Amino acid sequence: MYRKVKGFRDIFGSEAAAWERVERAFRDTFHTFSFSEFVLPVLERTEVFNRGIGSTTDIVEKEMFAFEDRDGTQVALRPEGTASIVRAYVENKLFNPPEVKKYFYMGPMFRRERPQKGRFRQFFQAGVEVFGTSAPALDAEVIHLLDTLAVNAGIGDMVTMEINSIGCPACRPGYQEKLLNYLREHSSELCEDCVRRLDRNPMRILDCKNEKCKGVTSEAPVMLDHLCGDCVEHFDNVKEYLDDFGVEYSVNKMMVRGLDYYVRTAFEMVTTSLGSQNAVGAGGRYDGLVKLLGGPEIPGIGFALGIDRFVSLLMLKEEVEEQKADVFVIAFKDVSDRKAVQLLRWFREKGIKTLMDYDMRAMKKQMKKADQSGARFTLILGEDELEKGEVSVKDMHSGGQELVQIDKITDYISDKLG
Repeated sequence: MYRKVKGFRDIFGSEAAAWERVERAFRDTFHTFSFSEFVLPVLERTEVFNRGIGSTTDIVEKEMFAFEDRDGTQVALRPEGTASIVRAYVENKLFNPPEVKKYFYMGPMFRRERPQKGRFRQFFQAGVEVFGTSAPALDAEVIHLLDTLAVNAGIGDMVTMEINSIGCPACRPGYQEKLLNYLREHSSELCEDCVRRLDRNPMRILDCKNEKCKGVTSEAPVMLDHLCGDCVEHFDNVKEYLDDFGVEYSVNKMMVRGLDYYVRTAFEMVTTSLGSQNAVGAGGRYDGLVKLLGGPEIPGIGFALGIDRFVSLLMLKEEVEEQKADVFVIAFKDVSDRKAVQLLRWFREKGIKTLMDYDMRAMKKQMKKADQSGARFTLILGEDELEKGEVSVKDMHSGGQELVQIDKITDYISDKLG
């Protein structure tokens, strides 16, 4: 028997039903916020991620599915969406004419990390990217969007929002020097990964989950206490707009982004319901990334969220049932099979979910199948009914049954379904 590759999985049944509900809520919400969909390639040149994510990050160093194509090109399955969409924004010159552009994307991402509970080698993300303004009102709107996605997907009460400011090129260098001096004094207490990060990416150490490192960083200087005047004003404005949007949040001084093109606003949606995998979505402002990938100096902000984790939270909260039919049609071979097929077409043209027993077995077996289908109504097309131009309709909820003219059946069912 063939088996799936380690770290990959099949999604079906009630999980697929929950997945469909979450993705439908996402699309409706993105459109309400006037975001346009961007469909990205799954495969990119490796240099896009080396440049966009950072060659010293764990994702690029250890976790990418990267390989050499037949023509010698180094390519990789995308581990995240931001670098890809910025590459596409620059390559397609979407900065002309200059205006604010708002995009969303959804799809699979790939990381060759050790599979564990809640973490897969193929996982699914939805995200947004906005280009063209550094206004704090936009930062607040993007955070409001992430908050609204959780509410509309039915998990708003299972998550909380955390925000921070990580400064800008004017105030961050001075802070990083103080942080580095502090961390070097405690380097013997840091984990192996954080010792490696000391000279490459010291701010990432503040985000380490190792208990020893958390003990060290609990006393470390934080960026929020070293912001310049412009960054203080920007962060204050973001918080004011969030209050106006009605978004509840807390300030997490330890939240960081380890790459230089990230500036000012950073945010995360977290949960306590998924064990160690507490991050559900995260984002921030990256005003230097468009230029880094070959474009003009254009500010940007975005976030990515784990669709898998939204689905897991929804399934913890409630039992999501697979979609059921509205109508089940019972027919008999060489008697009413042609009319039954015609009815299926009529119902589906009106958006009414319809099933039938294609083998057209004995009446008793078809009734059993109709009951198992969960359909609200069962339609019986027997020889007597057809001769009178009627169909027998059984309400599977109430048990009531009545005859309805065939040419009026679609309107009758539509009215009943409301």
